[in-house]
Amino acid sequence: MKNQMKNNKYINKPLFLLFCLYGLFIAYSYIFKIDSGMKMGKNFIFFASDMLKLFPPAFVLVGLFMVWVDRKTVEKYFGEASGFMGYAASILLACTTLYPFVVVLPMAAALSKKGAKLSIVLTYLGASAICRIPMTIFEASFLGLKFSMMRYAVSLPLVIVTSIMIEKVVGKNYFAVNNLFNNLDE
Repeated sequence: MKNQMKNNKYINKPLFLLFCLYGLFIAYSYIFKIDSGMKMGKNFIFFASDMLKLFPPAFVLVGLFMVWVDRKTVEKYFGEASGFMGYAASILLACTTLYPFVVVLPMAAALSKKGAKLSIVLTYLGASAICRIPMTIFEASFLGLKFSMMRYAVSLPLVIVTSIMIEKVVGKNYFAVNNLFNNLDE
């Protein structure tokens, strides 16, 4: 087992050690009836089961996106030649995202692999954290539609500007980042 773990390049050893220590702490808490540790264990099981319910359909959707959507289509709407409409399309795509932010990352990787421009992928990531439709409905019901629209008017242009700035700074290293995404499926 130790040699197998040593050869596996995908296992982060310090993270694996922390996970084992966490498991030992939870087991210790159940053995010696420590309430806070038992509550942590119950919360972990609750949140882990929720995430396990969300991940399979999300990854199926990303997989279908990879198979069904042609690279030329992604390059047309999200690529170098898309201009401002690429940013608008990425914001619209981000608004329709219903999953938590952790599930948005594989979609961003899929966009990148299909030829999307780096700043547009970053805009998608930023906009998906800001303007999802369910979150907007919830926010508008408590704080008002005027507040929600004002927040969009301020935050979305900032997301676009910072995405463009990051692309300018990272631009020459983007191919290294893109190769990282391309090597994930090997």
